[in-house]
Amino acid sequence: MADMRQYIIAMVLASVAVVLFAQDGSISAARIREHTRFLSLDLLEGRGVGQRGGQLATEYIADQFALAGAKPAGDDGTYFQKVPLVGVATQPDAGLTAEAHGSNVEFRWLEDFVGVDARQEGHGSFDGEAVFVGHGITAPEYQWDDFKGLDVAGKVLVMFTNEPPSEDPKFFDGRALTYYGRCTYKYEQAARHGAVGAIIIHTTPTAGYGWDVVRNSWGRETPFLKLAPGEKAPAFEGWVTREAGEKLLGLAGRNVDELLAADRRDFRPIDLGIRIRGSMPSKIRELDTRNVAAMVPGSDPRLKDEAVIFSAHWDHLGIGTPVNGDAIYNGTIDNATGCAILLELARAWAALPIKARRSALFLSVTAEEGGGLKGSEYYAAHPITPADWRPGGQFHR
Repeated sequence: MADMRQYIIAMVLASVAVVLFAQDGSISAARIREHTRFLSLDLLEGRGVGQRGGQLATEYIADQFALAGAKPAGDDGTYFQKVPLVGVATQPDAGLTAEAHGSNVEFRWLEDFVGVDARQEGHGSFDGEAVFVGHGITAPEYQWDDFKGLDVAGKVLVMFTNEPPSEDPKFFDGRALTYYGRCTYKYEQAARHGAVGAIIIHTTPTAGYGWDVVRNSWGRETPFLKLAPGEKAPAFEGWVTREAGEKLLGLAGRNVDELLAADRRDFRPIDLGIRIRGSMPSKIRELDTRNVAAMVPGSDPRLKDEAVIFSAHWDHLGIGTPVNGDAIYNGTIDNATGCAILLELARAWAALPIKARRSALFLSVTAEEGGGLKGSEYYAAHPITPADWRPGGQFHR
């Protein structure tokens, strides 16, 4: 009850602040700071997906959109778009083994590997021959194909994250990271090709972050969009450390640096001659979560049916393994700050005396941190289409 009273008091104070500045269209660092502070409080318990803190965070964001004067753009005239997710929590007795030429290597959960049963079955196991597929990218616009037409159905794909290094803005956008470089894309590729498993060998340079980030994100419940009947997915989507990757590749007489150097257009998939087996016992539950969406309509009678989207994810990692005695992963930088900026942009946009010609959609999405853009993926498949905008401030599907 004390926590709830604190929440109500904080909401009232925030509401008063918004009313006081309602006619001010400037961007305020102070308001951004206060939104960031509230969304980072221990009260919100790390804003976990499908958890109490996540519900509080989305209520706060919706209330701030309303107080700013942005109109509801979610389901049934609300600020919320329900996102049907399934939480998959791999259990500590999960196992992963690689075998070749009579030798085998066993990998330890969290220490050597992390991952999930993307089939959402709760008792996933797999067994398949390993094929190294580079970055796992097929990008015709860059004349790049790591598969070269090879049938990898039923195989376990071994790959690196990221994409071919480039300084050329016309080749994978130069130094910028495109969607091809994200682990989400790699696993989608594995599903498209009918692979039974997909393993990314982690290195800090290719991932851009250390193993502790991977372990913290993947060593807990992972949200997935609920599979449609008959929809295919790998039995395993996961990572191994560089050290574990060296042991795995060593069974094939290869090493990480050698395969990293095979980063060329003429690369062809390599049959590693290794068999990889895994057992992924999991706890499965449906998650109650949602995106938060608000709209400031445009002023042009024709162009207001087009919308510019401003987006930030509201979720973080919730409560987990204590670090220095603190088990709450507050997520101040990632991404309370992004949500705070989004709220301030919505307030300033709504306060403009002369509105922009196009509409602005402010979208705070779920399940990015541990799920890999699941809230964004759902919105992309179920958008609030410009043609569905109706006078009176409501969207209709």
